[in-house]
Amino acid sequence: MSDDIFEWPVRVYYEDTDAQGIVYYANYFRFMERARTEWLRALGIDQSALLNDERRMFVVVRTHATFVTPARFNDTLVVTARLAGQTRASFDIEQNVYRDGRDGELLLRGGVKAALLDADSLRPGRVPASFFEGN
Repeated sequence: MSDDIFEWPVRVYYEDTDAQGIVYYANYFRFMERARTEWLRALGIDQSALLNDERRMFVVVRTHATFVTPARFNDTLVVTARLAGQTRASFDIEQNVYRDGRDGELLLRGGVKAALLDADSLRPGRVPASFFEGN
């Protein structure tokens, strides 16, 4: 849907690795979450204001990942986020993880489907088109 790819740098710390010295699989989802949060911030979406002022919040509905090759301690990674599709109440974000920048080695291919909910009723709400205009 969008050709604009957001990039977020990550360095692998010792705490991110497992007993074999590679990044523990669940930590990739933490890296992806941080990249999504920063991507939304770069789009001008303040999630705190969205929750506190408008009583709306984003929730992850589905996630997927294909692990291609592992990252290791001290690697420099880039996690990407790109709007891949949107419906009235949800949107799909394509996310990939690369070693040494987006031109580097692909480590993970994945993404999430997120929905916008009313924070009080937990019912789906409409995702404003303005959230992703120009993206």
